[in-house]
Amino acid sequence: METAQSIRAIIETGGKQYEVSLGSVIKVEKLEIPEGEVFETDKVLLIRTPEQIFVGTPYVAGAKVVAKVRQHARGEKIIVFKFKPKKRYMRKKGHRQWFTELQIEQIFVPQYKAVESNEKAGEV
Repeated sequence: METAQSIRAIIETGGKQYEVSLGSVIKVEKLEIPEGEVFETDKVLLIRTPEQIFVGTPYVAGAKVVAKVRQHARGEKIIVFKFKPKKRYMRKKGHRQWFTELQIEQIFVPQYKAVESNEKAGEV
């Protein structure tokens, strides 16, 4: 018997890759989607199920990950300090990057779901 946590995927957004599972919460580069709305991506690089692994070239055909936008916020402050010795040059700046927090709600794998439904139909 499989659990919801056993299906994992690697998605691409904002130029970065994230490993997700159902119910997981991730922080990604800021998206222009209002809080509470649904974010869907078909940029799924890999999906791992209990039985098999689907690897995309570069993306898995027909796969989709659906997430809910929880909030938009800013990360921790990063200090940027520039210094040149013997030249009386010092600059100190701070930076806080915006991010979007997503909660993964669904992972669609059409090939996997079709195989699962045929096996159940054959058993009944």
